Amino acid sequence: MVKELSKKEPKVEKTFETLSGIPLKAVYTPEDIKDFDYKAALNDPGLFPYTRGIHDTMYRGKMWTMRQFAGFGGPEETNARFKYLLATGQTGLSTAFDLPTLMGLDSDNPKSHGEVGVCGAAIDSLEDIEILYRDIPLDKISTSMTINGPAVIIYCMFLANARKRGFDWKLLNGTLQNDIFKEYTAQKTYLIPPRPALKLIQDMMVFCTENVPRWNTISVSGYHIREAGATAVQELAFTLADGFAYVDAGLEAGLKLDDFVPRLSFFFNAHIDFFEEIAKYRAARRIWAKRLRDHYGATDERSLKLRFHTQTAGCSLTAPQPENNIIRTTIEALAGVLGGTQSLHTNSMDEVLGLPTEKAAHIALRTQQIIAFETGVANVSDPLAGSYYVEWLTDEMERGANEYFKEIEELGGVIAGIEKGYFMKEIADSAYKFEQKMQSGERVFVGLTGFKEEAPGSKIEVLKIGLEYEERQLARIKALKERRDNARVENSLVALKQGMRDGKNSFPFLMEAVEAYATLGEICDAMKDVWGAYRENAVL
Repeated sequence: MVKELSKKEPKVEKTFETLSGIPLKAVYTPEDIKDFDYKAALNDPGLFPYTRGIHDTMYRGKMWTMRQFAGFGGPEETNARFKYLLATGQTGLSTAFDLPTLMGLDSDNPKSHGEVGVCGAAIDSLEDIEILYRDIPLDKISTSMTINGPAVIIYCMFLANARKRGFDWKLLNGTLQNDIFKEYTAQKTYLIPPRPALKLIQDMMVFCTENVPRWNTISVSGYHIREAGATAVQELAFTLADGFAYVDAGLEAGLKLDDFVPRLSFFFNAHIDFFEEIAKYRAARRIWAKRLRDHYGATDERSLKLRFHTQTAGCSLTAPQPENNIIRTTIEALAGVLGGTQSLHTNSMDEVLGLPTEKAAHIALRTQQIIAFETGVANVSDPLAGSYYVEWLTDEMERGANEYFKEIEELGGVIAGIEKGYFMKEIADSAYKFEQKMQSGERVFVGLTGFKEEAPGSKIEVLKIGLEYEERQLARIKALKERRDNARVENSLVALKQGMRDGKNSFPFLMEAVEAYATLGEICDAMKDVWGAYRENAVL
């Protein structure tokens, strides 16, 4: 009957497709998945290839971690926001750093003026980290840090603070983003060339495998790739390609596969095309499991299980009619949950205008809690399994990703692709095509390209970051440099540079430098002295 109805479908001029441009039929039937093999393609939740989720009971056994991204002003303000979010039911911390910190610049660097504390917390030294995590039980709260170029330095500050407070490193649990490949591809907060940057990540893999075994050393991030304009398939393919490259790097560093791969996690975008996003997450788990088992020979099931954090799409938020963003975020968060995420951040309605106000962050967290405890979606593992459309779209995502993997391999791998500008061009082309669809009206975004209002529907409070935070940071860093042992700082930086030139593991040298209260900028300058600053080749 379904097939007969589909034949009678009237001819229409409009083309229906996913947000990423995958053409869609009006209805999907068993014919679209006629070669479907349940055990090979899906299997039960918690079983290879983990398409339906990495745990058998999923959220019945453990709810996803509600990890709202937070950071603004100085470490004092961010510490206060952490405590507020924990008091309102958040179950993990996620730290945002300001642009100078992301770029490895101290607050007193002339290039930092006007940006200190604006898009996250300003961190210049171990002293700031001590304030940032003051009174936070680091052995009980999972801590995520979204930083990449200077990630290993910030992480050493975190470890030094934990040691000063008496915490056993083996009990520390959290994630450092530390995904330098996607910086060259999308976000651009890189410091040094790709190959020495990868050496720093290898050093951290080795150090943490031996000393901080519960810490996720890399959060392989597709989020920024998608925000830069990639399609869902490109986000999936480029992120997993980066993940495989990090697996290769760990093996090259002499680590055993099943000793370090379980500590790799992923970070995906949750965009507004509901079913496309769900299919993307399901395909990601299946691709990862099959590659780790069949290509790398992983035997520990923890290595086969792709664990991921999700953040709703910042690029889907609109400045006009900002309250509509609450609805967008809810739909995107629901896609992340139905796709089986382990951790979730829901964007605040005002993030297109500025950093979240306390009220907006409160609503965003309550959005997660309503999904978790009122809707019933957490009661059943992978409830959309068996949908002809969802299973077809999951297969389509995997097929598209595999085509990209072949292209990347032909280029010589991820680093070669970065150096040749391949990823940047692919993303730029996709972003341009999408913008054309928006400008033509083919894609409707409520309040932006359709259903506009002459006068603003309402005005909302916007968080403003003034220069007082910068002035306080300048005073603090000045006082620090006056009272610290500057001879010890200088000696630690000399030793760090020599260790890097000799190809030694950088972590012991970095730990000495941060414990001497060398600043982030001083350490980053030392790295650039050895390896040079990276300059990207323009892609036209």
